[in-house]
Amino acid sequence: TLDRDPTRRMVADAVVGQAQALLDLPPVTRTVTGRRLLGVSRQTVKRVITLAMAYHLEGDARYADRAEKEMLAAAAFRDWNPSHFLDVAEMTLALAIGYDWLHPQLAPGSRETIRAALVDKGVALQFDGEHTGWIQATNNWGQVCHGGLTAGALAVLEDEPDLAARTVHSALNNVTASMAAYAPHGSYPEGPSYWSYGTTYNVVLIAALESVLGTDFGLSRAPGFDVTGQYPALATGPSGLFFNYADGGDRRGVQPALFWFAERHSRPDWLLGERDRLRTTLSELSAEDAASGGGRFLPLLLLWMRDDRPAPPVGIPLHWSGGGETPITVHRSSWTEPGATYVGLKGGSPSANHGQMDTGSFVLDADGVRWALDLGAEPYHGIEARGMNLWDRAQDSDRWTIFRQQNEGHNTLVFDGEPQTVSGHAGIVGFSEAPAFPHSIVDLSPVYAGQAQSVERGVALLPSRAVLVQDEISGLEPGRLVRWGMITRARTSEASGAALTLTEGEKRLRMDLLSPSDTRWQVIGTGMPRHEWDSPNPGTRMIAFEAVAPDSGNLRLAVLLTPGSAQAEPVRELRPLADWEATPPARILPVDGRMGGEAGS
Repeated sequence: TLDRDPTRRMVADAVVGQAQALLDLPPVTRTVTGRRLLGVSRQTVKRVITLAMAYHLEGDARYADRAEKEMLAAAAFRDWNPSHFLDVAEMTLALAIGYDWLHPQLAPGSRETIRAALVDKGVALQFDGEHTGWIQATNNWGQVCHGGLTAGALAVLEDEPDLAARTVHSALNNVTASMAAYAPHGSYPEGPSYWSYGTTYNVVLIAALESVLGTDFGLSRAPGFDVTGQYPALATGPSGLFFNYADGGDRRGVQPALFWFAERHSRPDWLLGERDRLRTTLSELSAEDAASGGGRFLPLLLLWMRDDRPAPPVGIPLHWSGGGETPITVHRSSWTEPGATYVGLKGGSPSANHGQMDTGSFVLDADGVRWALDLGAEPYHGIEARGMNLWDRAQDSDRWTIFRQQNEGHNTLVFDGEPQTVSGHAGIVGFSEAPAFPHSIVDLSPVYAGQAQSVERGVALLPSRAVLVQDEISGLEPGRLVRWGMITRARTSEASGAALTLTEGEKRLRMDLLSPSDTRWQVIGTGMPRHEWDSPNPGTRMIAFEAVAPDSGNLRLAVLLTPGSAQAEPVRELRPLADWEATPPARILPVDGRMGGEAGS
């Protein structure tokens, strides 16, 4: 069937090419970085899956022999670093796949050594070890660890039936705590990058159970899991970048698990753009890539993808509210126009796993450009090496001294330089997909507790493809300073009154400061680190303004973001957020009375 689909043939050729590059590389060594062996475990996963798949594609014994050496090297480690159990789980998966796929090719002594390592250094530790906090985890740890260890247990089922039964029973009873995060609509609280990690291992778990036992015991029917295949597309803007809330990057790589979802649910539209991404990735692979742990699940595409078919109509919604623990909403003007406008808005809490003080933050794409961006996660190793506690989410934690974690480093509000309230949770209180006025409203009051009585942010996608961001704040102490900010990589024009234009190549975005009328734009540098522990953010800047709370304690902040390709429209007035549900704003009035301006020229 490979010859019927050129893309599948490209995958097979790439797997063999990577396997060839691995033949002359030495096996992995036990090298711990900080507190993690995770990089080595991921290298091992990639090497073993790649070499084992290449053997089955080509029948060349060199690939099986090289995979055997890799597994024996890992089996000889004194341990797989159980204090950071993800390392154990991924290493267990690596040896489980090699042991299973290459069982007849392994020397009898090698089989015994690998099987013993799978049991003693992997699967049995969940019952006999001290590092078991992940077993009832509600985040990606539960998915990765149960997925990896269940694969290991099923690989040794014939020799260790009791251990395998206990492992499967534990996974079925506990991984649902992690899978509850997909309810109700398939969103993922840790963001799209961690969706890829946790969900891939969840799919591996289900696929292994079905392959060996003939059933997944209902796991794939968990609420929201059946529709989470559309989440990566929803969380990707027309720029091709992720809406990277929480600790995640904005670069989207190939998602092999998406092909499993698309086939499972007969939804090829969930693969929107994925084959193009795959072909680009394959065309850029080099021999040096084989040594890394990146793209380690690429060979599984040959198990999960089906022959290419004509592109189906897109059935994914243009406007979507994910619900769940970390609610996000997205609005986009089109699935087919490359220059479509896309805006994503985030609710939730800084206290969520991998959470940041990005509650109320938004990203914006238009005309193929990511105009409003999220800086992503601060790399973990550098912070941990300084002895800072990155993972404590208390209000006074070191975590909130990091610029990329603070609300000052996001496209949200800051009151007198104060942080958001970590324990607060912001819910989506208004959402509409009505074509005339699609919009979302998030109640930010709990994350600004003690700073204002009520804080709401509304984001609307207008018929012109412009975006309105409107904040309504009450109960402010008079004189309190409120900062509105948006980080961008675009160059800025000199502000003309309340209007400012961003440029990226030939593309433009006009920013009109509609309210309050007595303030002006400023540009704040974000490229240089704020503290010695902060990473630089080269080429970035924050477009901001500050407003002083009046005697009434009430403020309305409103900004209109108009892409250069958007059509001008008549203007009238702003309306309160409370009226958005019943009656959309008739028109939007820039302070200089013009619409589009430079951005429309």
